[in-house]
Amino acid sequence: MNSENPNVLKRTFGMREAVTITVGTVVGVGLFTTGANVIGGLGPAVILATFAAMIISIYPALLYAEMGASLPYAGGTYQYASLGIGKPVGMLAGWNFIISLVAVTSGEALAFSFYFKTFFSALGVELPISDTVLATIVVLAFIVTNVCGVEMTGKLQNGFMFFFWGVAIIWFLTMIPNVNMPNFVVLPDFIGKSAPLDFVASVAMIWWCFAGFETCCAMGEEIKYPQINIPRALFLAPFIVFAVNGAFQWFLVGIVPTESIDTLSTASAPFAEAMITAGILGFPLVLLAAGVAFGGDFSTLNASIAVPPRYLFTMARDGAMPKVFAKVHPKFKTPYVAIIVLGLLSAFLIASNSMIYIASVSLFADLFYYVIGIAASFGLRKKHPELERPFHAPGIMIGAPISVILYILMMTQLDKNALITGVIWCVLGLVIYAVCQKLYRSDSTADIDKAVMERETPAPAEKQKMDREFKIWAIVVACAVVIVLLLYIMPFFAS
Repeated sequence: MNSENPNVLKRTFGMREAVTITVGTVVGVGLFTTGANVIGGLGPAVILATFAAMIISIYPALLYAEMGASLPYAGGTYQYASLGIGKPVGMLAGWNFIISLVAVTSGEALAFSFYFKTFFSALGVELPISDTVLATIVVLAFIVTNVCGVEMTGKLQNGFMFFFWGVAIIWFLTMIPNVNMPNFVVLPDFIGKSAPLDFVASVAMIWWCFAGFETCCAMGEEIKYPQINIPRALFLAPFIVFAVNGAFQWFLVGIVPTESIDTLSTASAPFAEAMITAGILGFPLVLLAAGVAFGGDFSTLNASIAVPPRYLFTMARDGAMPKVFAKVHPKFKTPYVAIIVLGLLSAFLIASNSMIYIASVSLFADLFYYVIGIAASFGLRKKHPELERPFHAPGIMIGAPISVILYILMMTQLDKNALITGVIWCVLGLVIYAVCQKLYRSDSTADIDKAVMERETPAPAEKQKMDREFKIWAIVVACAVVIVLLLYIMPFFAS
């Protein structure tokens, strides 16, 4: 179907790729940098912030499941908000999604350089290369692989994620003897002096480890049977992210003495530095660095370089951005101009070499476009009741407003410089949008809309196979969540 129109992307991903591209975007820079820094302020209470972040992610994920199944376009929130609220608001949503993931790419590349050098350092080799140079090199490499086709992107993503999960399990097993159970039942003294809003700020930073739970919607035009696979991927994603974050945080709390845990607040590579401080060197440190660098970091880099160009592509195709970004590679069928430009923008942001600033910019943009996306789900129900909805999110009249309020509350806790940067970015986007609207206002995308909205139904045998795959994923993820919760409860009975 899609091959008949050169401006429509190719449907290639199944549910597995929808899950790994989503989780891969999320699990990485947040967990292994700023997300771990939060432990320095919360200690074992970090699980409460992580659980809260999961809870406030679940309902918005269901809203995105409804919108993604109904409108399987590239560019997710941009399309939903354009139809549900208005095109200028949709442009702002897409524009902020772009800078969010560009910032994630930059932060992830820097995180990769930290752990990549730790990997070699654990082997007794000190690399004579700066973090920024190494980070830039790896971004350029992923620009090339993403231009070379969505099939390659999907295969790499599956490989990176399953490598990360496999290494993580082995690392967990090697680290269990080093975990000190009393660390979980004694809170650091400074926690009692914290203000309530400090916990809200901590939840916001931990929530950054969940931001991106709807990533597969941005590639909705490249997912097979999106009416089935998108809702399933979004149902699983918040729970997978919780399990991964909670498990890694458990080990970090367990190996760092209570009196030293505040040092994690400013660590560049918290997990590696914690292991070095605890004297856990050799194979466990090599294993951690390899899993984070070549699994967690690579999966996020691959996904975060692949996804934002889909937003820029669809915005350009609609005339909201310069048309050059709507160009599709004649051989690989990828939005190659958008991939190259946004990849180079990520490389430019790497030069700041400030993980906190990058995280704050990304967090503002995340919260801003989620507020728009949640509002768009409400607007679509009102403005387009006729829209076919293969998945229907429950309780939108209550759930959507509450979610918006919670996300706005988290925005109030952001760094002032990040807010200023976010406002400047929004103004720049509106100016570009206004110019493009004057240039392209007569363009029509009716043929593209028709091609994208055509639905294919899987054959009965293929549907049964899809159902079995989802059931296995659901059982494994449910078990992982229960195990992580038990890990935090268990020390209270052992003490």
